[in-house]
This record gives sequence, C-alpha cells and structure tokens, in this order.
Amino acid sequence: MEKVVIQAEKRDVVGKQVKALRRAGKLPGVIYGRHTEPINVSLDAHAASLALGRITSSSLVTIQLDGAEYPALVREKQRDFIKNRLVHVDFLAVSLDEKLRATVSIHSVGLSLAVKDYGAVLVHNLDYLNVECLPADLPERIEVDISVLARIGDGIRVKDIQLSDKIRLLDDAETMIVVATMPKVEEEAAVAGAEGAVAAVSPTEPELSVERGKKEEEASEEKK
Repeated sequence: MEKVVIQAEKRDVVGKQVKALRRAGKLPGVIYGRHTEPINVSLDAHAASLALGRITSSSLVTIQLDGAEYPALVREKQRDFIKNRLVHVDFLAVSLDEKLRATVSIHSVGLSLAVKDYGAVLVHNLDYLNVECLPADLPERIEVDISVLARIGDGIRVKDIQLSDKIRLLDDAETMIVVATMPKVEEEAAVAGAEGAVAAVSPTEPELSVERGKKEEEASEEKK
C-alpha cells in the first residue's frame, strides 16, 4: 500500500471548545508514544476521514507536523454515529527501529471445498492475530487460505500460518483459527437422535481484545 501522509497542526483548543474546531471543518486528535509527549493536533476533517477510511488498525501512517514526521498507528477513532463523522482520533507514535506488538485482522481468501462439496459451515474462532515486528514490517491484514479446508473437520491453526521471518506470531500455535463443521441441520438431527431432543446450537463469538489509545482530557469533558 502506498504511503499514507496526514497533515496536522498543533492546537491549543481543548475541552468543549473543540466543537468550534469541528464546525470549522477540523478534526481534533492527539499524538503520543513511548518517546513522544502527548501533542494535541487538528487535522483537515475531510482529508483525514478519506485517508483513515482506507487503512486498517495495523497500517502505518505518517503525520506531518511543523516540518517533522511522526510514523504512527491509529489507536482509536471516535465517531458520531448519528452524524456519521469522526470526532476525534488518537495516534500512537512509533520508532521505526523498535519492534512493537499489535493485532492484525484476519482475511479469508479462496474457496473451501468442504463448503462447496459437503455444505459445511465455517466457524471462525479468531478474527485477529497478535504479532511482534518492526513497524515497517507490520502487515495490514493476514490472509488465511481456506481452500485447504476440503472436508468436514478440517481446520487451520495458528501454526499453519506462514508469514515473513521478520514477523513473530504471539498466539498459541495450537489455537484454531477456522474449522469446517457439520451443517447445523445435520448436527441438530444427530443430537436429537442420540438424546431424543433437538439441541439449539448457537455459535459463540470470541471476545476480542481491543487496545485503547490514551484518552486526552477533552474526550471526558465533551461527555459531560
């Protein structure tokens, strides 16, 4: 993906006064990091929304501020869902020379023959994988080829994922990512035959741990 650059300006306006910034077409934000003191910034709302809308949580962006560049990850995007617009964004400044840990979304590709030929149902146990690498090596997404799922019972575990040797997977190698299971109707019929009753099967979605960015003071004041 091409380099994403976002122009920013320092801002002194905080708290409830940021409403005036938003009316002027500005998007308030903050940059912080291990080696960076929090910097309150404002962005062009339209340009920033376009740029942020085409990246993932593991995409590296460059914030240009007062002649300096800050490589960063988007740690939180606060949105007004009624007006369908961003109201605040947190950027985590990173060092290109230091490894970091991040969550990367999983994207399924290919066609499962278990689904095509046997009507299997794919149960996804993980939606994200945890990785450690340098910021420049951080993938935007991890593709999982489900075409290897040829029969019911076939599954893909963390250990089956092949990534660059520059990226280390942190999840347990035996954790199942996706598995081809028996169609629900047949499964319920099998349970009914064994126990004399139909069991209601309700797939449970895994809890996802979302790393939250550091909140600046204005976020809490605006809710008052």
